[in-house]
Amino acid sequence: MPTISVVIPALDDAEMLTRCLSGLAAQLRPADEIIVVDNGSSDGTADVARAAGARVIDQPHRGIWPAASTGYDAATGDIIARLDADSRPPADWLLHIEAELVDAPEVGVLTGRGVFYDGNTVVAGIGQVLYIGGYFWSMGIWLGNPPIFGSNFAMRREVWLDVRARVHRDRGDIHDDLDLAIHLSLDTVVRYDDRLTVGISARPFSTWRGFGRRLHWAYTTLSMHLPEQSPWRRRAARRRLEHERERDAPGAVA
Repeated sequence: MPTISVVIPALDDAEMLTRCLSGLAAQLRPADEIIVVDNGSSDGTADVARAAGARVIDQPHRGIWPAASTGYDAATGDIIARLDADSRPPADWLLHIEAELVDAPEVGVLTGRGVFYDGNTVVAGIGQVLYIGGYFWSMGIWLGNPPIFGSNFAMRREVWLDVRARVHRDRGDIHDDLDLAIHLSLDTVVRYDDRLTVGISARPFSTWRGFGRRLHWAYTTLSMHLPEQSPWRRRAARRRLEHERERDAPGAVA
């Protein structure tokens, strides 16, 4: 069976990280490796991680992408799973990831969704419908395949090794998951699994400023990839790939 590394980027989030790591400790299928990337915390984030048995790596360059990519580089597992410090994985999270990727060797990335566990009804509703729902709908159209949800996904190690030189890993002002999805090879299969869920915090949407910041990150991420990664060019490239596959398939007529 494959080995699984869990990567968690964290910044001044000791309390939330404690609960996340407690959730990982209760997994029906334990992680083979847990990596917490400390992004320059001034609280007890690193101490909490070490006390839970996690491997702590320092990444002083601020930003989710610099921290997450550092963790992916360090991961030794056949599968690299990702959570955020405020994520709360159910007990079968890793068991589900393992089963899906073992049963479907053609799938390179498995992604799920987040369900808010805090925040008032209005904030959670706005975040769930407009942000998360809107993200999967709009970016699915843009990419031509399901987008990756950074707080809840897993990829095969070879997928990361293939893509890591193409992503903008030093940028702290873009969405790391969207940048990753954009730069995946066109033949990498991304599967969305509605049963793969984790609890997430509504803190980023507690203010309009926080909500607007994430929209700005989305705009920056997409605009920096134009026109090369525009939806029409991606669709054209995918059609060429499918044509090549059909042409090279056994029994195909030349």
